[in-house]
Amino acid sequence: MIELTLIGIGTGNPGHLTLQAIEAMNAAELILIPLKGADKSDLAGLRRSMCETHITNPATKVVEFALPVRDAANPSYRQGVDDWHDAIAAAWQGEIRAHVGESGKVALLVWGDPSLYDSTLRLAERLARVMPVTTRVIPGITAIQALCAAHAIPLNEIGAPVQITTGRQLRDHGWPEGVDTIVVMLDGECSFTHLAPEGVEIWWGAFVGMSEQILRTGPLSEVGPQIVRTRAEARAEHGWIMDIYLMRRA
Repeated sequence: MIELTLIGIGTGNPGHLTLQAIEAMNAAELILIPLKGADKSDLAGLRRSMCETHITNPATKVVEFALPVRDAANPSYRQGVDDWHDAIAAAWQGEIRAHVGESGKVALLVWGDPSLYDSTLRLAERLARVMPVTTRVIPGITAIQALCAAHAIPLNEIGAPVQITTGRQLRDHGWPEGVDTIVVMLDGECSFTHLAPEGVEIWWGAFVGMSEQILRTGPLSEVGPQIVRTRAEARAEHGWIMDIYLMRRA
């Protein structure tokens, strides 16, 4: 039986690691670190640094592997994602069998938390179809928590709901009905530009929690164009970007 532990590691700040996460890292026989290409080498480097800093168990092996790339040209977004996930699960299986066989303790360090807009748990389900696996989750600080902390704001208004959505949903369907506060994740196109900005405040952050952190806040009508420029400049400088934002109607 493979004991698979998915460890939430926060948004890039080494201080986000919990004592439970460090304990789980040291309990693993194998930690897999995905390599997402040269443009995102910083992500692998941060995971590697966390392992070097916190793993004291000499029996824990850290192995890097090439992460399959999603076929962005597939006309069906969902089918493209499903095929990609199948390929990643197969890569996991190959690495696990090569390093621990059919029985052992394996861990992956998951950006943010495994429960929120992350597919690691779905990948674990795929892996369990082809080999015996039990899955355990160690929670981590989410990008939403890190964003609110960076701006020193509460996530919700008193007694009011919050909706977490994606850039694609915002572009396709506009502002969700019934809520005045939304958090937008997985947005590579500054989808807030599709909204009427009047009466909307935005709290935006890129590389939240990391040393490269960038924050912008203010009325969407004023700050929106600044965010578009800042995001493009930061992506050009680093070769990649992870950002998130919260918007609230007055």
